[in-house]
Amino acid sequence: MPTPLPPAVSPRQTAPARAPAPVPEQVRPGRLLRIAARFGPRAVLGGAALFAVAVPFGLLLALVEANWAPLRLLDEGASDSLHGYAVGHPGFVWVLKALSFGGSTQVYLPLLTITAVVLVVVRRPRLAVFSLVTYAGGGVINPAVKAAVGRARPVLPDPVSHAGGWSFPSGHAQAAVVTALVLLAVLLPVLPRPLGRIAIGGALAVVLGIGFSRIGLGVHYVSDVLAGYALGAAWVAVSAACFGIWRLPADIAGDIGPGQ
Repeated sequence: MPTPLPPAVSPRQTAPARAPAPVPEQVRPGRLLRIAARFGPRAVLGGAALFAVAVPFGLLLALVEANWAPLRLLDEGASDSLHGYAVGHPGFVWVLKALSFGGSTQVYLPLLTITAVVLVVVRRPRLAVFSLVTYAGGGVINPAVKAAVGRARPVLPDPVSHAGGWSFPSGHAQAAVVTALVLLAVLLPVLPRPLGRIAIGGALAVVLGIGFSRIGLGVHYVSDVLAGYALGAAWVAVSAACFGIWRLPADIAGDIGPGQ
């Protein structure tokens, strides 16, 4: 007599039904839309700022590499004229050297270190790290670009100052822009509008003065200084954009919150 077959078992009887997995809070469309609305304009603004300053730097670099005659005449004419005046005016040279020293690491590093310490004390550690990383990063980028371009410094009779290394772009000009923009980014949100305008005007005057001093001392061309300005502004734009991206997880956590 044949053995009877066991009764058929339904798949629903073999395994209990599972409830659908809950959608994680951080990927719900409504949350993502609010986060995108919050950070989208910042990313667009950062990209526009980077484009606006990177294009002039790239153009200057291309013109220098091509030895474009009008730019070469501007560089050499400004260098020769200012040098001719400086040779006969020691007081002018002293002022230029004082301005140049004001744009050196001996001034910027203590200033930004104190700024970072104050930011940590007032519980703004992200801004403190942003300040130091942005300045330090600029100090790495400038020598790398100089080595890649390999432009010699001006050669003048009876030089009133000396500087080593390559010429394009100016490290003093770049550091002046980086430091000024970092300090303005820290100070402007907490300064009253009149004081903020004064701070912007003072920063602009210092940046222009430092750039002029490097040309007047005969250690840089005009195009070197302009390229330093552009590269410094481009680097700050990149650093600010990265800083915004770095803050994103904490901001998302703040938006979502526990138990929401």
